[in-house]
Amino acid sequence: MLENKIYQNFIKEILKTFVVILFGLSAIAWTVRAVNFLDLIVENGYSISTYFQYSFLNLTAIMTKLIPLSFLLSLMIFLMKQIQDNELIILWTSGVKKLKIVNLFFLISIFILIFYLIFSTVITPLALNKSRSLLNKEGFNSFLPTIRIQQFSDSFKGFTFIVEEKFQSEIKNVFMFDKSNALKNLTSNETETSSTTIIAKEGVVGEKKMILFDGNIISTSKDNKKNNIVKFEQINIDLKNLKTGIIKQVKLQETSSGDLIRCITEFSKTIINCKENAKDEIITVLNRRFLLPFYIPIIALICSFLLIRTQSKKNIFVNKYSIFFYSFLILLYSELIIRYTGISKLIGTLFVISPFILIPIIYFYLIYKLNRETV
Repeated sequence: MLENKIYQNFIKEILKTFVVILFGLSAIAWTVRAVNFLDLIVENGYSISTYFQYSFLNLTAIMTKLIPLSFLLSLMIFLMKQIQDNELIILWTSGVKKLKIVNLFFLISIFILIFYLIFSTVITPLALNKSRSLLNKEGFNSFLPTIRIQQFSDSFKGFTFIVEEKFQSEIKNVFMFDKSNALKNLTSNETETSSTTIIAKEGVVGEKKMILFDGNIISTSKDNKKNNIVKFEQINIDLKNLKTGIIKQVKLQETSSGDLIRCITEFSKTIINCKENAKDEIITVLNRRFLLPFYIPIIALICSFLLIRTQSKKNIFVNKYSIFFYSFLILLYSELIIRYTGISKLIGTLFVISPFILIPIIYFYLIYKLNRETV
């Protein structure tokens, strides 16, 4: 009965530390990533609400990547705290076998493994897919934030512009060059026009419209042999047809696991991103989602070697750093090798079988060391 309470307390403490570290690291990484996402507002004119929704949905991808490292840190912190406080010695002297604690760590790692699988195979692809569809659905909200003084901007497809001065919504010395269909309705012959250039002394910008004063519209024919110049005192320009340069096609990381599996087993062009030349990359993505989590129990077993120690405090700290190094090396190995699993069958096979070979080897070696140890 007492042992069960001790085990429950260990589980709660490890999982609590794991959650704190995971959310702490994720918050730091997400903050850095969110700064990069500010380009959605500055470069592409999306609204603030779209920016926050998109950033929040990308948090799941960050959390998924940090799960293994968070588990390693939480287990190391727990073990070092127990060792330094001599709490484990009380367990050993009361008759609790070290192998039971090893099994407890392994059981916790299985729980983290399942947690990792749920995130990597279901939650993260779904959240990333929604973030992509959010950008496709919303479109840009305001043209004004994309305007930068004395800098060419090509945030929109086929549309380049520059202004010399800007004060709030007022602009001066405006130059626009349009190769898309956004401004061709300003010319008399849309079908024969390949590009439209607008030069104006000043103007006023709204969310998706612009009023320009005192300028010229220069339309160039498709054969580049004729330019048509029209002067204007005031012109209203509708900007709602502009298209941002944001990639709207769903990426592999944003595609559901079910679709990727069906693409490998039963090739179909109706499935998003299901292409013959993408098969290697699809295998890599599936390995990351389904097989990478199985490296987590290896971390738990390696950290369990901290239970085997001498009475020398010097050796304890040497052991602590070496155990962390070996555990981190496993994480580094899995991250490096997974990138090539879709390219090489040998590397792919090595990646798949590594956890299922290392887990029993390390576990039985632990049993051997514990049986020989005298407490």
